[in-house]
Amino acid sequence: MTDDGDIPVRRGIVIPASELEETASRSSGPGGQHVNKSNTRVTLRWRVRESSALDPIARRRVEERLGARVTRAGELIVHAQTDALRTRAPRVPTRAAAGARARSRAAKRRHSAKKSARRAVRRDEDA
Repeated sequence: MTDDGDIPVRRGIVIPASELEETASRSSGPGGQHVNKSNTRVTLRWRVRESSALDPIARRRVEERLGARVTRAGELIVHAQTDALRTRAPRVPTRAAAGARARSRAAKRRHSAKKSARRAVRRDEDA
């Protein structure tokens, strides 16, 4: 992409930014409140048939090769929702402190004792 937003495709072919229409919308997939409020999917539309960047032969080639993405009106539509400008920071593995592990084990022992106290008492049949 050039500084003015034009997209160079190959030598001699540059798609002007003025021919591109970019919109943001809600992305699909799991999430929660944040994903339901964020416009993280980007849709790019380019009117191939009206483009001044292509000659008739190149225009026909684009429509043949990208037929599934070109609408009947001759508009190329591309969606992006998986790539991000910034990648997520890798998770740094951590260990719980010794005191925290000891407190957790003590809490488990108390919980187990509470459950054991609720069990029915068994009588020995030998007596």
